[in-house]
Amino acid sequence: MNLTIHRGTKEIGGSCIELQSGNSRIVLDFGMPLLNANGKAFNFREFEKLSVNELVTKSVLPDVKEAYSENSKIDGLIISHSHADHYGLMQYLDKDIPVWIGEATHEILKLNNIFLNQNNVIEKPNYFERWKKFQVGNFTITPYWNDHSAFDAYSFLIEANGKKIFYSGDFRSHGRKKEMYDKFIENPPKEVDCLIMEGTTIGRNTIKSKTEEEIENDFYECFKNSTSINYVFTSTQNIDRLVSIYKASLKAGKTFVVDVYGAHILEKLSKFAKLPSLLKGYPNMGVYFYSKPTSKLMQEGYEDMVYNYVPKKIEKEAVISNPSDYVLLVRTSMIRDLKSMNVQDSNLIYSM
Repeated sequence: MNLTIHRGTKEIGGSCIELQSGNSRIVLDFGMPLLNANGKAFNFREFEKLSVNELVTKSVLPDVKEAYSENSKIDGLIISHSHADHYGLMQYLDKDIPVWIGEATHEILKLNNIFLNQNNVIEKPNYFERWKKFQVGNFTITPYWNDHSAFDAYSFLIEANGKKIFYSGDFRSHGRKKEMYDKFIENPPKEVDCLIMEGTTIGRNTIKSKTEEEIENDFYECFKNSTSINYVFTSTQNIDRLVSIYKASLKAGKTFVVDVYGAHILEKLSKFAKLPSLLKGYPNMGVYFYSKPTSKLMQEGYEDMVYNYVPKKIEKEAVISNPSDYVLLVRTSMIRDLKSMNVQDSNLIYSM
């Protein structure tokens, strides 16, 4: 078995790993870089008009042979989770390359295509299941379910030619699925020949991450005595964090308000786990229709994605009249709407 790390060494994210066994070739993740060559945040808009060959020459796309043309020789792309530094450049791959992905991850990517202007379309996805082996060419692959800020994250044990490689993907040990980490540590795969992992926190012995339950309690302490509106800046895809905010809001007697994107993320993923969903009657939840994303949905033919949540709409006047009653999940694109509320006092929380 031959291993090629196209991207991911000496950097965080942008992961892309190729394995070859006989005539079989697979790629593990196809991520977008987080940083450019000079260490600044990577901005793909600077490169989006370039051809594939130009992108490869500039090292934006990894130089994976026969991956971009028709009749590719790649037997499969395996996606570990829904963070763009692990899937964000897959739109350039030959569309006939089979893609293996978690079903919940695919639901997130489909929503990202609509709400985040992405173009990562998978016409015929192959869904794997946690801990169940599947075959791609000469490779036998076992997905291990991970605790991570991405909802549906996996590690992979890859076997071929009597060799074993373990690709960790991204994982942690302090989220709401921390028992998955404990389970793995108690019973890891045996006789692994090669371990591939990012290790971004190796050496940070002085930093102790809070558990999600501790973060939930921190939110509650912020919310319970707040006499102003509560804004929370966090990733809409961090489902553990959304659950923490919702539980803290509920306990503090506040209404947790998301945008249409957040409402759809929670609704789609509630198929796979017990999550607060507006359409399933969870209390103390509402939707605020921010102007820019709502107008975009209406203009692009997604009216139903708006209309579904009209019964749960939170009016601006309600927030202005009783600001301390609400916890608003917000993103940068919503700033204009927030300013228009003209609420004098606010409790602003950044939660990474």
